[in-house]
Amino acid sequence: MSISQHIVVVGNGMVGNHFVEEVVKLRESTDTRITVICGEPNLAYDRVHLSEFFGGKTAADLAMITQEQYDEWNVEVLTSTLATNIDTESKTVTTNTDKTISYDHLVMATGSYAFVPPIPGHEQPHCLVYRTLEDLVDIQESASQSKVGVVVGGGLLGLEAANALQNLGLQTHVVEFAPQLMGVQLDEAGGRVLRSKIEELGVQVHTGCATQIIEAGETCRYRMNFADGRYLETDMILFSAGIRPYDQLGRDAEMAVGERGGIAIDASCKTSAPDVYAIGECAALNNFCYGLVAPGYSMAKVAARHILQTDIENAEFAGADMSTKLKLLGVEVGSIGDAHGKTEGALAYIYENQPEGVYKKIVISEDKTTLLGAVLVGDTSEYDTLLQYMLNSIALEDSPEALILPMADNKPGLGADALPETAVICSCHNVTKGDIISSIDEGACSVGDVKTCTKAATGCGGCAALLKSVVDADLEGRGVEVSKDICEHFAYSRQELYDIIKVNEIRTFEGLLESHGKGELGCEICKPAVGSILASVWNDYVLEPVHIPLQDTNDTYLANMQKDGTYSVVPRIPGGEITPEKLIVIGEVAKKYNLYTKITGGQRIDLFGARIDQLPGIWEELIAAGMETGHAYGKSLRTVKSCVGKTWCRYGVQDSVGMAIFLENRYKGLRAPHKIKFAVSGCTRECAEAQSKDIGVIAVDNGWNLYVCGNGGMKPRHGDLFATDLDDETLVKYIDRVLMFYVKTADRLQRTSVWMDNLEGGLDYLKEVVIEDSLGFGETLESQMDNVVETYQCEWKTTIGNPDSMKRFRQFVNSKKTDTNIQFVDERGQIRPATEAEKLSEIDIKEVQ
Repeated sequence: MSISQHIVVVGNGMVGNHFVEEVVKLRESTDTRITVICGEPNLAYDRVHLSEFFGGKTAADLAMITQEQYDEWNVEVLTSTLATNIDTESKTVTTNTDKTISYDHLVMATGSYAFVPPIPGHEQPHCLVYRTLEDLVDIQESASQSKVGVVVGGGLLGLEAANALQNLGLQTHVVEFAPQLMGVQLDEAGGRVLRSKIEELGVQVHTGCATQIIEAGETCRYRMNFADGRYLETDMILFSAGIRPYDQLGRDAEMAVGERGGIAIDASCKTSAPDVYAIGECAALNNFCYGLVAPGYSMAKVAARHILQTDIENAEFAGADMSTKLKLLGVEVGSIGDAHGKTEGALAYIYENQPEGVYKKIVISEDKTTLLGAVLVGDTSEYDTLLQYMLNSIALEDSPEALILPMADNKPGLGADALPETAVICSCHNVTKGDIISSIDEGACSVGDVKTCTKAATGCGGCAALLKSVVDADLEGRGVEVSKDICEHFAYSRQELYDIIKVNEIRTFEGLLESHGKGELGCEICKPAVGSILASVWNDYVLEPVHIPLQDTNDTYLANMQKDGTYSVVPRIPGGEITPEKLIVIGEVAKKYNLYTKITGGQRIDLFGARIDQLPGIWEELIAAGMETGHAYGKSLRTVKSCVGKTWCRYGVQDSVGMAIFLENRYKGLRAPHKIKFAVSGCTRECAEAQSKDIGVIAVDNGWNLYVCGNGGMKPRHGDLFATDLDDETLVKYIDRVLMFYVKTADRLQRTSVWMDNLEGGLDYLKEVVIEDSLGFGETLESQMDNVVETYQCEWKTTIGNPDSMKRFRQFVNSKKTDTNIQFVDERGQIRPATEAEKLSEIDIKEVQ
């Protein structure tokens, strides 16, 4: 039954937006109206990944919703608007724009604000907080005028803020009042190890420091004087000393609040005021405020169900687990349950590896049967397993210390079957194993389907491996084969075929089919896939007779077929740099063959409208002028875009053109599962748009920052910051390893962005493989790339010198004549008549017939 009602939501952060999504999903019609009062100019954005703003992500990249989507849902949003008063008797909300809004149900999702200690001098310029997108813009501006930065606060947010300042190039300090870092999540020993690792990364940590006053400095803008007589000089101060719930609206409306703040709620998220709910960081259940997004999402779900009177018997918020896993300044940190061992009779097992900077502790019950908590610093590989043991009270086996000992022979495993249906697999969206199984009951038959149905693994992504394990186990339990076969002819995945070809030195499709496949011909899936693998591994000429049947149309003719049946010609222009002489040759060729010319986004000149029979002649002239194929037709490196760099631009700090040319010439022969694009920017102004490429390189004062796995395809995606301040040699080494690992492990026709997202562990795992060489084959990957470089050939130059290959470019097998029936259409709608060279006489046509 449709219920006509008006829901007003105060706040449009992650939790407020999630509440709207839940209501839209559950309501039966738009008779249930929603109005959202949003204090910021931006709609809901991802605060969990807020620090990525400093890595190049924009507000649009972080956005979780669009105005168009809200319009489609018939949701009214008032941005840059503050709720100033709530009248719970008349059930109205007044805004700072003097607008009064009536409600049937009011949801408080006002979140929290950054606490700034009342230190004299804290209100001066360049004393900032780290909370909103607007704050980040202010931080960037201040950092551009500063050399030294201090973060006040050594908790989760403080260390994240320190990472931001370091990435902005500042000499960074962390000042913490407590005697250790992350005192809430870590024990004393864990805090000590974390401090050591962070200081190794160049961030200076000062614990036990109580700032008394901020005054003018001598060597920097400010001096922070501490209670013990010490002082620290800095140009900017970033306060991240904790958060406080935004509960003033509730207080003014005389709603009950918690002992330490927060609007008091019950298990249904109702406040003391009629028809008013509170969710997220502004709410307090049993005097406790939950500062993580996952509990806020759970509250949003509960509140939506109670307001719409849907499934309320299962809609209660009884609290949430506050375990967390994250990477701070590149250091892995995990905290689970009773990390401090406060439970009566609790016992602890501790493992510490000082040379590697690894600390692990598990806390178990007095009878050694139950895991109560854990601390992990430097290595969180056991986090998912330990979390499930704790959350689901799974009985410990003998020798529980084996859970954290790296070389334990009897290290316990925890398969998906061991988890109860109530086990939370995705804490970001509160998705249980039961939810996942239900989605499979309803027709989901892959991990991708389950993600779409449940949103599992679409938040932080940390549960992706566990999600896959649960899905695969359930499908297999139903008798559904979880197949990795590339097609009916090969019972192997692409990665397995790659390994088979490499290890067994197989050089032909027929040889692979005979030894590891079935059938006689292959299909449109396996033939091009194997052709790509053979090209990647052996780098043979793709138009060798044995390889030709494996190629698609574009590779067969070494050109891209266009919609009118003609082909494009794309000479390589490394880094976008070209001489006047080569420009003249391109112009002369285009004029001679009456080709349409277009400068592309990849800084090349494409020539359109060439017939098959014209391609060899065109390429003979281009190659004679010193040009070579641009591989625009292949699943291979396409372009390396660049700006003009420090040679010409007054902002440039490195030679971006020189680096772009070097990289394009190095990788120009690489065949891959999909096309690859690079870009190199000479400074952080990013004129080459490097972050939208598969490989992006950005110049900084100390070298190069490397971004990986972006793309501008069907689903545009910014690349992720992979490594910073690299010298030329290290930059090339990392790119070698990333690309060859991609070529080796990606699925067929898989872009680098999708490939990395599907890796178990994602970006962090890729860093381990490439930077830390965790698999021990970094040098092998480099050697394989060296072989690709050494065996490079311009495929058009090889073709022109091969009479048998040249026969492929005739329109007629037994004649060199051409067909006058072809009509050409120029760009801008003008019909181009055939040239004299293209015309056939009536006698010629009869000869062909």
